[in-house]
Amino acid sequence: MTTGNIQLLGDTLAKAKAEDRAALIAYLPAGFPTVDGGIAAIKAAFDGGADVVEVGLPHSDPVLDGPVIQTADDIALRGGVKIADVMRTVREAHEATGKPVLVMTYWNPIDRYGIERFTEELAAAGGAGCILPDLPVQESAVWREHADKRGLATVFVVAPSSKDERLATITSVGSGFVYAASLMGVTGTRASVGEQAADLVRRTRATSGLPVCVGLGVSNATQAKEVAGFADGVIVGSAFVQRILDADGDEAAGLAAVRELAGELAEGVRRVS
Repeated sequence: MTTGNIQLLGDTLAKAKAEDRAALIAYLPAGFPTVDGGIAAIKAAFDGGADVVEVGLPHSDPVLDGPVIQTADDIALRGGVKIADVMRTVREAHEATGKPVLVMTYWNPIDRYGIERFTEELAAAGGAGCILPDLPVQESAVWREHADKRGLATVFVVAPSSKDERLATITSVGSGFVYAASLMGVTGTRASVGEQAADLVRRTRATSGLPVCVGLGVSNATQAKEVAGFADGVIVGSAFVQRILDADGDEAAGLAAVRELAGELAEGVRRVS
């Protein structure tokens, strides 16, 4: 049976910790600006210094995502992106780099596709796991059974509003890492990431030995450095997507901008304060 790359994900996060730094995790949607262009963008993020990439599965109702990622999802969906394209994106990005690639998806597409089929195909593509922002932990047993069997991480999202008891429930069944949303609201770049995130990381760590990675709002090296001061990983999405949008169809310029941003952020997570 083909198994996924949860071990590679764990090793990658452990290696960053051993180097006394946070891991840089980039997010880019599959099929944006095209399927081939999306694969090239992920490779560019890895080239620039990302340790891990989350591949977004474009969805028509992305409740956690702000306007920048919604725009990218809309472009991908209008381009006809399918789950098969997401799997191809994971496969080609992982094969080209040897680095861990996760899928970030809402639950509905997996539910419709079939849990067994989805986990089987993701493992076969070399995927490391899934981030599932809207799957309630108490309804996740069947998913986790299939994911565990296939060597795939199940990454749940916690928020500043999560009570300590709830954090313990989530971290007791999650794997790979915990995705800590730095603030209440949707994805997007913010002027400040804030103290809420540091408090959430501290409370989450008190319940689990899993790495805690912070996303929502990080867009530049200064913020990456701030978050790297208290988190195991720094997750950046909208800022990468915005670079591609700003390139306005010039693929070479978009890829160069993604590579450059990844380089700046990679420096940020390595700076000792």
